[in-house]
Amino acid sequence: MEKILKAFLPMSETAYYILLSLTEPRHGYGIIVHVDKITEGRIRLGSGTVYGTLSKMHKANIITIYADEDRKTIYEITTIGKALLLKEIERIKELNNNAIKYEGCFKNEEN
Repeated sequence: MEKILKAFLPMSETAYYILLSLTEPRHGYGIIVHVDKITEGRIRLGSGTVYGTLSKMHKANIITIYADEDRKTIYEITTIGKALLLKEIERIKELNNNAIKYEGCFKNEEN
């Protein structure tokens, strides 16, 4: 697990949102649509990026192939993937807490 944490943390936004979208098994296009929805269009993933990241995650056992039907491969997060995602969520919470704590130090009276 330590090797996976070193290889994947901190996560890119792409990897983070791909894993976050696997609250249920999804195929690549479903991941693209879900990420677009939950980020309100801020992140629009390209299929090459998604499938490249999925391939890397599959090789590291972060995700698994849930089903392969009608030329659509459906992916599911593994126990290792869930642990990795939870570590990243902890890191993001720390970033957020520190941003809130120190945000005022960078504001001037004009803001």
